[in-house]
Amino acid sequence: MKSAEKKNECLPTCRSEMERRGWYELDVLFVTGDAYVDHPAFGTPLLARLLEAEGFRVGILAQPDWRDPEAFRGMGRPLLFAAISSGAMDSMVNRYTAARKVRNNDAYTPGGKAGRRPDRAVIAYTAAVKGAFKGVPTVIGGIEASLRRLAHYDYWDDKVRRSVLVDSKADLLLFGMAESALTALAKRLSEGETIDTVRDLPGTAYLAAEAPTGAMHLPSYEEVAADPLAYNRAFRLAAEQTSPFCGRTLAQIHGTRHLVVNPPAAPLTEEQLDRLYTLPFSKRPHPGYTEPIPAYEQIRFSVTSHRGCFGGCAFCSITHHQGKTIQSRSIASVLDEIDRLSRHPEFRGTITDVGGPTANMYGLSCSDEKAQAACRRGSCLFPAPCRHLRISDRQAAELLQTLRAHPAVKHLFVASGIRYDLLPHQPRYFSDLLSHHVGGLLKVAPESSSEKVTRIMRKPGPRLFSDFLQAFRDRSRDLGLRQAVVPYFISAHPGCTLDDMIEVALFLRRNRLRVEQVQEFTPTPGSLATCIYHTGRDPFTDEPVHVPRSPKEKRLQKSLLLCHLPESRSDIVEALRLCGREDALAELLGKEDSRPLPSAKKPSGNKGMKPRRRKPGQS
Repeated sequence: MKSAEKKNECLPTCRSEMERRGWYELDVLFVTGDAYVDHPAFGTPLLARLLEAEGFRVGILAQPDWRDPEAFRGMGRPLLFAAISSGAMDSMVNRYTAARKVRNNDAYTPGGKAGRRPDRAVIAYTAAVKGAFKGVPTVIGGIEASLRRLAHYDYWDDKVRRSVLVDSKADLLLFGMAESALTALAKRLSEGETIDTVRDLPGTAYLAAEAPTGAMHLPSYEEVAADPLAYNRAFRLAAEQTSPFCGRTLAQIHGTRHLVVNPPAAPLTEEQLDRLYTLPFSKRPHPGYTEPIPAYEQIRFSVTSHRGCFGGCAFCSITHHQGKTIQSRSIASVLDEIDRLSRHPEFRGTITDVGGPTANMYGLSCSDEKAQAACRRGSCLFPAPCRHLRISDRQAAELLQTLRAHPAVKHLFVASGIRYDLLPHQPRYFSDLLSHHVGGLLKVAPESSSEKVTRIMRKPGPRLFSDFLQAFRDRSRDLGLRQAVVPYFISAHPGCTLDDMIEVALFLRRNRLRVEQVQEFTPTPGSLATCIYHTGRDPFTDEPVHVPRSPKEKRLQKSLLLCHLPESRSDIVEALRLCGREDALAELLGKEDSRPLPSAKKPSGNKGMKPRRRKPGQS
C-alpha cells in the first residue's frame, strides 16, 4: 500500500489516473453523490485524503450512474471495502422542497444541474456496488447515514422507515464526521480482520443477532412505526445517549435482528484537526469538469476554523453529525491555510468567510472536565447558558486580529452564522466583527420572535434579539458604517400558529426588518422538530404541540414573513381575517394599502386556522 501521489494532484477517479500513480488496484473505493471537489469542506475528499496519508490507495467515484453496474467497475474491485455517501446533503432534502416538489438545481453538481444523484442515494449506491462487486464489504456514512441510523420518520414517505443500515444491506454504518472510525476500520481490515467482527468502534452501527451486554434497548422499529408515543420514547432515550463521554450503546430490534449503535467517537483534538488541513488538497474541482460547481464557488476562498455546535436547535442536524463539542483549529493552522490560499492564481485578497457552523463559537469549551464527562444536555445554551460553559472571546478575537494582519489579506469577512445570544459575553469579538468583518450584511438566525415558538425551537427569545439589534445599529452608527442585519426566519415550524406568525410579522415591521428568503420548515431525519412534527408532542415534556400541516396554512405563514411584498397582500388579508386581527391591517400593509378586508368566507376548518374573536386586551 505505497502512496505514489504527486503533491496537490487530485485523487484517482478512473483507471488511467490510477495507473499514472502506478496503482493497479485500490484499497478503498469512495462513492459519493457530490461532484469531486478536492477541498476539505467536502466530506468525501477529506476522508479520502486522510486514508491516503495513512498509506492506503483510494479512488473517488463521484456521481456515478447508479443504474449502470459498469459505471462502478472502472477502477476495479477494492481490496478492503467501498465507502458510500449521498454527499454533503441528505439526498431527499437535496432533491425535494418542503412542498415535496422536485428542485431544479443541485449546488454540488457541475452546472448546478439536478438529477445527477438518486433518491435515497445511500441505498441506491450500496445496491449498485453490491451488484458490481459480489462480496465486497460496504460501509455507509455521511449526513444521510448519520441522521437515518435509527428507525426514523421520513417526510417524503410520510411514515417511519427502518434504519438505513437495514434498508441498504450495508455491512457497517459510520456516523458523525468519521475520521477516527474510518481510519481504524481500514487499518484493521488491512491487517486481516473481517468486517463482520468489527463491533467495538465508536461512531459505528451494525446488525447482530443479539444486543451486547449493557446496551440500552429502544422501542423496536415495529413499535415506533405503529405508535407515536413509542416513537417519542425512543427519540428521548436516544437523545440522552449522544455524548461521546458518557453515552451508552443503543440497541433497537428490526425484525429478527438488533440494530446496535455504539457511542459517538471522541471529538478530534486540536492537533488531529490541524493535521487534516495540512493534507495535500488541490483546493479545486477535478480538472475533468467543464462547468462551475456552485457549492465550490461559494467556499473556494473561505476558511473553516472549527466544527461542532452546542446550540442544540430543535430543527438543526449539525449537532447530530458534527457533535456538541467545539473542535477548533490552532491559529497557526488557519494562518498556514491562508498562506497557501494567497498563492491561488485567482485569489485577490478577499477571504469570504472564516468560521464554522456558528462563527463565534470558535475556541469555546466546557470549563469542567468532570461535568462534561457526565453531561447529557442537548444544548449548552437552552434553556439558559450552562454555568460550565467557557464563553471568553479571547481566542476568537485573536484569530480575527491575526488573520486580518496577513499581508495578502485585503478583506476578511465572517459570513457564517452568528449566535447573538453569545455576543453580550464577547465584547471584543463583537466590536472587531462590526469594525472589520461585516461585508455590509450580517447573518443571524432568530428563526422566530414568538416566545412560545422559540422555546419549542430551543432558541433565545425575542428580547435578546431586540437587544442585539439595537446594539448592532448603535455600534454601526458610531463607526459610521452602513451595515444591516440579514435575519433568517422559519415558517410553519412545529408550535407556530397563524396568530404567532402575525406577531412575528408585526415584530419585523416595528423593527424595520425585511426577510428576503423564508425557510419553510422541512422535517429532516433525526431532528427534534421532526419528531414533534410526526407525533404532535414534545418527546421531553409530552406536551401537545400544534403542527402546521395544510398547504394553505403553510402558504399564509410564509406570506406573513414576506409582508413587504405586494404579491403577499391577499394572503395577509386572509390570515388576518381568519385570526380576527383586522386591527393589524394598516401596520402590516401600510396606510396606503389598508383597504377594508373582504367579507369573510366560510372557514376552511384547518386546525389552528378557524376565525375567532380577538380576546380583550390582545394587541
